[in-house]
Amino acid sequence: MRRPFCMARRHPLQNTLAPLLLPLSLMYGGAALLRRRLAEHGLPRARFFSRPCVSVGNISWGGTGKTPVTDWLLDWAGARGLRAAVLTRGYGARAPFRPFPVNAGASPAHSGDEPLMLARRHPEALILADPDRNRAARHALGDALPPALFILDDGFQHLSTGRHLDLVLLDADDLDDGASSGWNRVLPAGTWREPAACLNAADAFVLKLDPAAWPDALPKLRRRLASFPRPIFAFCLRPQGLLACGQNSAPLLPADAVPGPYLLTSAVGNPVQVRRSAESFMGRAPEAHLIFPDHHDYSGREDARRLSAPGLPVLCTAKDAVKLGSLKLPALYTLEVKADFYAAAWPDDAQGPDFESWWNAWWACTPFLPHARAQAGHARCEARGTTGGAPL
Repeated sequence: MRRPFCMARRHPLQNTLAPLLLPLSLMYGGAALLRRRLAEHGLPRARFFSRPCVSVGNISWGGTGKTPVTDWLLDWAGARGLRAAVLTRGYGARAPFRPFPVNAGASPAHSGDEPLMLARRHPEALILADPDRNRAARHALGDALPPALFILDDGFQHLSTGRHLDLVLLDADDLDDGASSGWNRVLPAGTWREPAACLNAADAFVLKLDPAAWPDALPKLRRRLASFPRPIFAFCLRPQGLLACGQNSAPLLPADAVPGPYLLTSAVGNPVQVRRSAESFMGRAPEAHLIFPDHHDYSGREDARRLSAPGLPVLCTAKDAVKLGSLKLPALYTLEVKADFYAAAWPDDAQGPDFESWWNAWWACTPFLPHARAQAGHARCEARGTTGGAPL
């Protein structure tokens, strides 16, 4: 069966035209590397703010799981009574003003789909959509409840905003050997935004991967990342349950809430992952899977007709649900998933903590905590041979 096109994979034309595109890739990659080198020397100078800032980004385009990782960080902050602010561009958003604070009732046209999804899941957080992340950060610090933590969405290449930790997500396809590998294939010949040398700026690597694939993937990871001795954390998307559209605060439903055939729709970077999650949770394949381009707005009559014509309950992702609600489908359910960090690999086969423990240790070392707590955190970090704000 033909595999659906995924945003994180190369287009067939990129393979066909590779000999012609390679010189352009070398030029593009060289410019990207020069830009990063200049930024390291303060040209232009990155703006740091008086709160810890973690960037959740990638080196390739789309489909690597940035939003689930951001969602995990917001869950972590909310469980500790910490207010976090997400600084996001708001892909495709046409906000009436900027920065645009995204709340649960915002229009997806104004906010973008992923920011609105995060705002509905985390009403306690501050979600700001603005291409100028520094302007958004200044706005957040002037809020009546200023945040304790900044999360810089898709921030690896956004060098004008200073960060204290860089989480870089990798695509599993990039780790393969041979001609099929996407490793270090820079635009326009590949999917990478920067050459591999830029991975030196990462503090940790994060990989979305099925747990069953981890043992075979680990040797490839170690080989590919040998020049970048950083911890590697693996996560998968665990289905949590079904949520009826428009009932954000209702309890999650089990799979048998939709007992018969169902229709699956997705407009995301990795539709293959969506189908796998749906089949795993529901225990059966969908009657059909309608795949739309990433960030599709579902606004046309033709979309409504295609989704309603089979007369089946419709399952979608939380990202799709923020736009599908306007179609008034009679039975629309969101398959809620969460990031589950299940494995870690450390350089030189060293033993190290899992992601949550590592993240907790980093947070304890941040110099931006209240004075007494930060002082105790620095003492613990010094005992480990680390410094505040540095990756463990």
